[in-house]
Amino acid sequence: MNTSIKIIGICGSLRNGSNTSIVVKSVLAAAEKAGAEVQFIDLRDYELVFCDGRNQEDYPDDVKRLRREVKSAHGVILGTPEYHGSYSGVLKNALDLMGFEELEGKMIGLVAVSAGALGGNDAFNSLRNVGRSLHAWVVPDQVSIPYVDSVISKDGEIADENVRNRLENLGHQVARFSYLHCSSKSKAFIKAWEEAPQNPGADYSS
Repeated sequence: MNTSIKIIGICGSLRNGSNTSIVVKSVLAAAEKAGAEVQFIDLRDYELVFCDGRNQEDYPDDVKRLRREVKSAHGVILGTPEYHGSYSGVLKNALDLMGFEELEGKMIGLVAVSAGALGGNDAFNSLRNVGRSLHAWVVPDQVSIPYVDSVISKDGEIADENVRNRLENLGHQVARFSYLHCSSKSKAFIKAWEEAPQNPGADYSS
């Protein structure tokens, strides 16, 4: 990649040594291999208050730090365990503390884990809705990992080759789409699209 692309990964689990953190780091490693700069965000390292609608400037410094780091990225990997048919509360709160300024136009990749057979498909549905509402681009690939304890070994390695390949493909896809979105040709197309009349073929005189 000729253009400097930054991809961040946000771990939506606070458990020490969580499976979610392992798979998010795996996706980031693939994005780095594709030529992107990467950063892993462990929400345990941030003192995030609950989103309560206060003035943006009145939030603590760690909230502002999280916003700055997400805003600086071109792509975002969101990783979560599936809890009760949705994504984790800590990830929900982190996303609630951000908005268009941080996420609009970003490429989003999704990965979810679960202890049971259903994987993270319900979490994905909710996160895709969040992405659309914030005008982000959620990439087509997503990696749901059911029975995650059988996939990740005790030493933190992903033992299933198929899962490893899917995580690598996700990292490559987020990096590739982020690069294409930032390319000069893409920017020229977006500018032309934004400046085009709403309906060039319409006759507004009738």
